[in-house]
Amino acid sequence: MQASSVACVDYLLHLADNALVLGQRNAEWCGHGPALEEDIAMSNISLDLIGQARLLYQHVATLRSDGSTEDRLAYFRDAPEFRNYTLLELPHTQALVGYAIDNRDYAVTIARNYLFSALMALLWEQLQASTDTQLAAIAAKSLKEVRYHLRHSHDWMLRFGDGTEESHKRAQAALDHLMPYTQEFWSLSVFETQAVQLGVGIDVNRVKQDWETLVRNTLTEATLQVPSSAGFVTTGKLGVHSEHLSYLLGEMQSLSRAHPEGVW
Repeated sequence: MQASSVACVDYLLHLADNALVLGQRNAEWCGHGPALEEDIAMSNISLDLIGQARLLYQHVATLRSDGSTEDRLAYFRDAPEFRNYTLLELPHTQALVGYAIDNRDYAVTIARNYLFSALMALLWEQLQASTDTQLAAIAAKSLKEVRYHLRHSHDWMLRFGDGTEESHKRAQAALDHLMPYTQEFWSLSVFETQAVQLGVGIDVNRVKQDWETLVRNTLTEATLQVPSSAGFVTTGKLGVHSEHLSYLLGEMQSLSRAHPEGVW
């Protein structure tokens, strides 16, 4: 593949991996939601994200023409090959030790979904103008879904922030914990820069001010403070992840790897 094609593939994998990893992480609430309606809502959001990942992986497989399939891209790549933001692989808790699947905190889940959905609502809108017509079509479909994800998480941010003393405290703690990870949004990688130059991708910094305004307005309405994002800039999209991604992939990929020739 030419260097330009590799950059486009890496950019598409970045978008796909973001959707897949967050979809898998959110799916951990299935059967554990705080209310039946929320259990169903979070499952639907997860299915939307995994559906977006499928479309993007299918597109990558076509561009590669090397026998890749959506399943192989999802289930047979190791953690260093994934290009997702570190934010999306974190557990649903602030206790960043081991797998930390227990003691889930719904405020962490909602705050992460809000911060990411606010970004993707802006980014998918811009990507409808991509010179990659297949990506533009995926963006148009995904935009409709992510607007619902944003509305869902926005409404919950208001409930948490302007609810009880305990819910307010948890929402603020979740934001304080997660906001530094959003710095990775604005630090462009080589493949993102090349995709932008080719007209395939969008410079995410074009939507940074709109994202900051959207987040600030929501948090103000929720009586929450906008935390500082200062700190270490994570590099998940470069393949350097937290320990949590390997645990997530180990669970997600176990069946396919145990039966690599299986037909379902």
